[in-house]
Amino acid sequence: MLGVLLLCKGSINCVRICDAELPFSLILGKSLVLLILIHVLQIKHGSDPPLSSFDLFGVYEQISEDCAFSIIYGEMYESLDLVANSAEVANIWEVIEEGIPLQSAVKLVQSVNPGVSSGKVEHRFKEIQRLREKTCALTSCNESGFKDHAENEKPSARKEQVTKQEFIEVFHDFCTRPEIYFLLVQFSSNKEYLDAKDLMRFIEAEQGVASEEMSLQLIQAHEPSEEGRQQGHLSLDGFTSYLTSSECHLFDREHDTICQDMSQPLSHYYINSSHNTYLIEDQFRGPSDKSGYIRALKMGCRCVEVDVWDGPDGEPVVCTGHSLSRPLALHSVLEAIAKFAFVASEYPLILCIENHCSLQQQNVLLQHLTRILGDKLYRDLPAEGALYLPSPYELRRRILLKGKKLGPDSDGEKSVSLTSVPQSNMPHSSPKRFQLLRELSDLVTLCHSVGFKDFKTSSKAQKPWELCSFHESLALRLAGDSPGDFVNHNKHFLSRVYPNPMRIDSSNMNPQDLWKCGCQIVSMNFQTAGLMMDLNTAWFRQNGRCGYVLRPAIMRQEVSYFSADTKDTVPGVFFLQVISGQNLPKPKGSGAKGDVVDPYVYVEIHGIPADCSERRTRTVRQNGDNPIFDESFEFQINLPELAMVRFVVLDDDFIGDEFIGQYTIPLECLQPGYRHVPLQSLTGEDLPHAKLFVHVLRKTCSKCSKTETSNFILRDKSLGCVFMDLPRLLYP
Repeated sequence: MLGVLLLCKGSINCVRICDAELPFSLILGKSLVLLILIHVLQIKHGSDPPLSSFDLFGVYEQISEDCAFSIIYGEMYESLDLVANSAEVANIWEVIEEGIPLQSAVKLVQSVNPGVSSGKVEHRFKEIQRLREKTCALTSCNESGFKDHAENEKPSARKEQVTKQEFIEVFHDFCTRPEIYFLLVQFSSNKEYLDAKDLMRFIEAEQGVASEEMSLQLIQAHEPSEEGRQQGHLSLDGFTSYLTSSECHLFDREHDTICQDMSQPLSHYYINSSHNTYLIEDQFRGPSDKSGYIRALKMGCRCVEVDVWDGPDGEPVVCTGHSLSRPLALHSVLEAIAKFAFVASEYPLILCIENHCSLQQQNVLLQHLTRILGDKLYRDLPAEGALYLPSPYELRRRILLKGKKLGPDSDGEKSVSLTSVPQSNMPHSSPKRFQLLRELSDLVTLCHSVGFKDFKTSSKAQKPWELCSFHESLALRLAGDSPGDFVNHNKHFLSRVYPNPMRIDSSNMNPQDLWKCGCQIVSMNFQTAGLMMDLNTAWFRQNGRCGYVLRPAIMRQEVSYFSADTKDTVPGVFFLQVISGQNLPKPKGSGAKGDVVDPYVYVEIHGIPADCSERRTRTVRQNGDNPIFDESFEFQINLPELAMVRFVVLDDDFIGDEFIGQYTIPLECLQPGYRHVPLQSLTGEDLPHAKLFVHVLRKTCSKCSKTETSNFILRDKSLGCVFMDLPRLLYP
């Protein structure tokens, strides 16, 4: 608050300044002194000012309590102590409220709700001012029916200032969330704040943690007022701050670090994998760039592909064969890989070398690999009689080459099969063959590419360090015909699945169709955004984004049998309440519909076939700022270790584009209770301040109660708001 004090000259006997850097200015006139103080809180009269503070002037005994007063100002409650020459003069001092500058008020609102635009806040202030001016004009008409302009301020000057009442009204409009207010009232026994015990009861019952010490720490961290912190109270603003903080993020922060056992065999993990990593658009004509490797590695990718062909001047190049994509120099690609291989993760990187070079350029390839990758290359041969691959922990900061390998009895340059899997069903079609350099073959130790015949043959003849590659169609056929055999095969051996060659637009397969059979390396086109890439990115966000996720125990244990097509007799139950949204932006590709959105939310469950499901909320018309959806859903989950939840926010009345935002998360990474969901764009970037507010509960048994809705409505006329009792799930 800006305070303006008009002081008569000669009316002040002495002044005591408590702070040498006071935020005030003096304007001197012939008979008046204009004192301007920033953020004046109050004026204290009588015995409130400490008269002992004037002792340094030597006039303590001469001062009457009736003549002393203090001006309290600033965030730290500093004091300017004054003494008038009479009690009458002291009592006529007052603070003249001039209000807050409009732009300062707008910034204050944005500091609490950064997602709201300055134009929208300013428009609301002016709307309130215009309404009050009209009301004032009607009430100020005299008996003759004429307006008394003398008692009204000039509108142009008036609109540059905001009164306390106007600020409170706009603050409530943009910063007070009714659903959080009701939650506070519910747990505070109808008080306007939560004390430490109220907060402890809330976090114990809803958030899954509890301690009075933690409650006090939360109050100290989130309560904005000094008075509230001293009394151990959490106000509505403090409660909102807590619920929107990282502590109440839907994603469990435990999974932001390495939290899984990394000492199991390599074949026991899903591995984040990229297909044709050098391409940044489509497969045929799109440009290629080493930035594709850099981006994938920064995203935690642990398996990248390098297609090597003969290039000009005896230098191998990286490109897609028989396409129009621009080739890249092999050495520049390897240099980028060496530099960024372990930036996001220290766990092993698998380098899939698709070698199409002549023997002469294979020599150059060999030199580049050994020179650029150096000691990072893993060259140790597997132990004789080994039944499993080494663990990711044992292979930290090592690069494993995947490729063709000559047999142990071969001597020198020999021909090997170029294709690991026949590309047609013709029994007499023979795969092409090419010559492989012995020294290059020797660099391949743990990921030796071999052909696949059938599961029975593999179980008898395949070694743990031998890897089969399947194109998408063959892998899906095996998953459909022999799902249990496919899972058992992947308990011992690595399987890599790559997209069908027909996906020239770089579209992606659904990785969960292959993960459910235990396939560890499902290669994705990282350059193509959309649902499939959302699933892949979200899946590998867990376990510290290290690129390795431990597969479900039922897919690793020797004695267990699993088929994704069978249903658990007693599935778990996942309850989800979509409460509200905040700061939902207009779809980027939407047409001329103004800034208005009509949002609704899809909730999708992705996993094994028995778990896949989707539900949608109602549409909230013309409200992207704080729509209340207020809908509860129930899902049955058979294999939670492989299930994912995806929130998609869409615009119901769209022109051109309906997509507002999405967020995808593994079910095992969900935090229970009241949580905020940060929305992301199609390409995975965070949408500033856009989020959903949800309530989450998981139960492991099939028994559940129905959703019950209360009809209680709380009206607060002073705020002009209606606070509804949101539906609560009544759990047994």
